[in-house]
Formats: sequence, structure tokens, C-alpha cells
Amino acid sequence: MKTITEPSSLTSSSFEELVREMIARLGEDPEREGLMRTPERVAKAMQFLVKGYKEDPEAMLREALFTVDYDEMVIVKDIEMFSLCEHHMLPFFGKVHVAYIPKGKVIGLSKIPRLIEVFSRRLQIQERLTTQIAETIQKAVEPQGVGVVVEARHLCMMMRGIEKQHSSAVTSSMLGCFRHEEETRTEFLSLIRQRTNGA
Repeated sequence: MKTITEPSSLTSSSFEELVREMIARLGEDPEREGLMRTPERVAKAMQFLVKGYKEDPEAMLREALFTVDYDEMVIVKDIEMFSLCEHHMLPFFGKVHVAYIPKGKVIGLSKIPRLIEVFSRRLQIQERLTTQIAETIQKAVEPQGVGVVVEARHLCMMMRGIEKQHSSAVTSSMLGCFRHEEETRTEFLSLIRQRTNGA
């Protein structure tokens, strides 16, 4: 069985030694003044960037469920997102739009950005991130349906490879009535395209 190293071990001297070796293999001097504390800083940064592994997203949502008599669409849009691409460990970033139609229960609104934070603070691909957000809301809240759209720019495309600076990737996950009812899906997509304050 494969052993998974706990993220908390990222601050250990062994991880710092790996970073120090990487610096040397890149042709730099790890003892140079500007680089001497880099291994320590990288370890702390990585611990923060992957802290989502330590959190239980479903449990977090269940703690903030409220019984209500409301069955209209709830949308939280333009939620900022930062993550690390699992292929190159370079950042990708953008905005997430989430909607669901309650069936007797709603989530505290702040928990939707919190859920996105949990999944984005892991090594990710955009497609999986999109699906995980939608499926977790569907499972924990059991609404009539969930819609999630993620728009992101990837530094692995901007800084390396094809080096396209203005390209972005858009992914979506539609569950329940968002998948089966075109009118619901169209309303969601229309509302997230609208600019705030009519701008």
C-alpha cells in the first residue's frame, strides 16, 4: 500500500534539503545570501499552498446547513481561486461561479468560498477541481441541482510551453436540474455573465 506523506512534514529538514539540492542542480549556490533561507521559505509556502489536504470539505458544509423554505436559485459568483497545477506545480488562478437550487436546506454563504479554498489548496487540475466542488455540494446539501463554472489562467501555458499570455480555460460541472433542465442551466450561465452594477 502506498504511503502518503502528511503535509505537516513539509517543514522538516528533509524537505528543506530537497529544495537546497534543487537549487544546486539548477546551477545556483544555495549558500548565497539571497538563497540561504530559501529552502525554509519554500517549505512554509508549500505547506500553506497544499493545506487543503488536511480539511474535510463535506464535514465543513454540514456544519453550516440551515433549514429554509426557499427553492429559488442561489448564486455566489466571481470567487477568486488560486491553485497549483499537478503536472508542473505552477500556479493557475481565476474565478469560480457556483449555483444551486435548495431543497429544504441552504449553506451559509461563506462556506462556498471556503469549500473552493479547500479543494484549490491541493495539487489540482482544473477539471477535477470543478467536479469536486459540484459533487461535494450535491452530496452534503442534497439540493435539486448544482452548477459550477471555473474560468482560469494557467502559468504552465503562460510562462512555458506555448507561452500564450491571454488564453484561459473554462470548465463546468452541472448536476441534477442544472444538467437536465436547459432553462435552469441557461439562467445560471446568463446570470454569471452579468456585470456587477450594470458595468
